[in-house]
Amino acid sequence: MKKLLLVLMVLLLAAGFGFAAGQKEADTSEPDCTSRGLLDVGYCDEDGDLVADAPTNPANIKDPDVLFFTYTPLEDPAVYVDMFQPFLDHIAKVTGKEVRYYTTQSYAAEIEAMRSGRLHIAGISTGPTCFAVNLAGYIPFSIMGTTDGNYGYRLQVIVPMDSDIQTVADLKGKTVAHTEESSNSGNQAPRALLPEEGIIPGEDYKIVFSGGHDSSILGVYNGDYEAATIASSVLDRMVDRDVVSMDKIRIVYNSAYFPTTSFGYANNLSAELKAKIEKAFFTYPFAGTALGKEFSKVDGFIPVDYKTFWAPIRTIQEFNNTKYTFDNL
Repeated sequence: MKKLLLVLMVLLLAAGFGFAAGQKEADTSEPDCTSRGLLDVGYCDEDGDLVADAPTNPANIKDPDVLFFTYTPLEDPAVYVDMFQPFLDHIAKVTGKEVRYYTTQSYAAEIEAMRSGRLHIAGISTGPTCFAVNLAGYIPFSIMGTTDGNYGYRLQVIVPMDSDIQTVADLKGKTVAHTEESSNSGNQAPRALLPEEGIIPGEDYKIVFSGGHDSSILGVYNGDYEAATIASSVLDRMVDRDVVSMDKIRIVYNSAYFPTTSFGYANNLSAELKAKIEKAFFTYPFAGTALGKEFSKVDGFIPVDYKTFWAPIRTIQEFNNTKYTFDNL
């Protein structure tokens, strides 16, 4: 019996050695990076456009059979799953791939999914776009806009209609809802811009984090928050859907315009697939679709580049000494 066991062990070891020898591990190494900027280790920016270059090693280029898409996390993601489905069908037709909606509950989960390769195409809110670019190799190439090139949203400070708050200065001593740490209009922009109005967030008023723009808006609408800093585009959509009405909300501050939610893909997709994804975005007609009804103030997707369009957002985040880490999301 001992001899039989010994023979079996030798045979198994030999078989394992033969399998390992016949299955040579693919070389996935990349050349040393000489220009990374703020990008996380594992990404490189040799051309200086501030987004991750495509991998140079063909072994690292991805062309998946199934593409996963998600839109920026909101309180009721199921609404957007149905709303985006016709658009996902259009992407599938143009790319020849199956396309599925990937539901996430937070910015951190959305960005981690792209970093890990589980997510290929995404809509990411303005402030977190910078985190996705630097942490996950995300390449923004589009936003929603009009045919004449208009786009964007404002930071707004909203209060209940019957509030005694009439100006930003009246926020002193109050409790104000911000959304999340990485949000542009929900946190970063008010910290950078409201001091110009004589109010320092976190010093002159107490900050509470609601978790999202829709939560902040509903909180003001229902009288749970004394005030909130939100994105005008989210408020507009909630009013259009009759989720809230402006007879119970008052706007006491409007900023200049910022770029709205970006749309983009992972840097490691094949060049051919990237081109097809872009074609799908720029050929999708909003008129008569669920997206056209929801985003009624735009005509469709328009092209953008991160370096130019996100410059004011990066300035605001630099003012706030923002570090692009998952802890800061």
